[in-house]
Amino acid sequence: MPNTKTNLDRAATAVAAAALSLTALTALPAAAADRPSPGPAWTSCQGGVDPRQQCATVTVPLDYADPHGEQITIAVSRIRAAKPDERHGVLLTIPGGPGGSGLNLPTSAARKLPQSVLDRFDLVGFDPRGVGRSTPVSCGLDTSDLAMVKLRPWPAADGSIDANLATARRVAETCARNGGPVLRSISTRNEARDIDRIRQALGERRLSAWGTSYGTYAGAVYATMFPGRTDRVVLDSNDDPDPSRVERGWLANFGPGAEDRFPDFAKWAAAPANPDRVADTPEEVRPLFLDLAARLDRAPLPWPGADPAELNGNVLRETMLQSLYADARFPDLARLMLAGLGRRPLPAPVTPPEQAVQNTVAVSVGTLCNDVEWPTDPAAYARDTAAERAARPLTAGMPVNVMPCAFWPFEPAEPPTRVTSRGPANVLLAQNLRDPATPYRGALKLREAFGPRARMVSIDSGGHDAYVANGNACGDGAVTAFLLTGRLPAEDVSCPAG
Repeated sequence: MPNTKTNLDRAATAVAAAALSLTALTALPAAAADRPSPGPAWTSCQGGVDPRQQCATVTVPLDYADPHGEQITIAVSRIRAAKPDERHGVLLTIPGGPGGSGLNLPTSAARKLPQSVLDRFDLVGFDPRGVGRSTPVSCGLDTSDLAMVKLRPWPAADGSIDANLATARRVAETCARNGGPVLRSISTRNEARDIDRIRQALGERRLSAWGTSYGTYAGAVYATMFPGRTDRVVLDSNDDPDPSRVERGWLANFGPGAEDRFPDFAKWAAAPANPDRVADTPEEVRPLFLDLAARLDRAPLPWPGADPAELNGNVLRETMLQSLYADARFPDLARLMLAGLGRRPLPAPVTPPEQAVQNTVAVSVGTLCNDVEWPTDPAAYARDTAAERAARPLTAGMPVNVMPCAFWPFEPAEPPTRVTSRGPANVLLAQNLRDPATPYRGALKLREAFGPRARMVSIDSGGHDAYVANGNACGDGAVTAFLLTGRLPAEDVSCPAG
């Protein structure tokens, strides 16, 4: 589930319980939505952030069908434009996940964005509904259900999904019981509504945004629901917006995404000067990985302090998937492979704080299950997993396996958003060709859905995150030019490696 990328990516994956459909509430009437606001009460932030970053809260309805009913808070942050007399407006950073925190994204963005962008935009971040310092949620899951090899549904060594079915049912029932009304209110459409409340609180008529990973879908939904309130929209590492599948399709995309990306790791892992070299040639790396994973399925190695306390095949596969996100993570996989082969000691295990994992998992489950209905037939999951396992052994059937949403007791409060070409031509997609989490083929579907509203910058690079992430001058330059001028390229842009 979690990062679902960055969180269906690190920890992993409730519906608005309102009986009244929210379909008619795409936006409040313009006069109400843009009523003058005193603005957030900004204070200093906690936790080692850029001293320029300020924090505040914005109040939003728990249920947009009852806008004057119970309210919850959204934590927001900002770093003001470096040159106020050249200020263009707000650049809202939309975090990945679902379940990722975005409160400190202005600090991280300020470290890598060009000064020309920092001069002209207030960088604004937020913790989405239910996350972190916004009104938070937790499922109160048992600690044993928080391991990534459970949160992502890796089949058993023999391909059985019986344990996955039991985990998915238990997580769904526990979240539904413990998550409360905030968890049931979490959805991408409500995140878009919350974003518009942030825009209103900031006193901005229009909002520029930079969404990454899951944030591309949240940004696309915002640009669809509130097209007239968008300024310059950058969507980076893009999700397939297929409204019949939504997050179910994103999970499935890990299969082809890993296949696209693994050759980059193989080339690196066979480089002669690499101190973590695992093979003599790139062609040897894939069979070595698959053979080692199968060996560890049969005979796991004890790994005291880890969760689970062993190095098994699925732990290796999960490490592989996470390591493909960035070249800088390649050593994590190589060193674990070397340990599994008996050439190195096992590394010290890294265990994230349980409270943070509980929160991320709860928001992931809420978003995934509240956005769209999932199939419920266990036999169909078993068939699909077996077929995927044979077709793409790197990911061993996990991407199409069962998730808690198969047992979610609530129906989505409204249909998923269908992204269309209606609206201003102000959307730029940035995409690596070999992205393991949001593969290029899915990004092309979002580009197609936006039609003439959008252009795409495709970068001959691997990994997750494209803009100011890989040092690609062509890709970074195209996105920066759009942010500074508001003009889309005349046509889609293809950037070579480097």
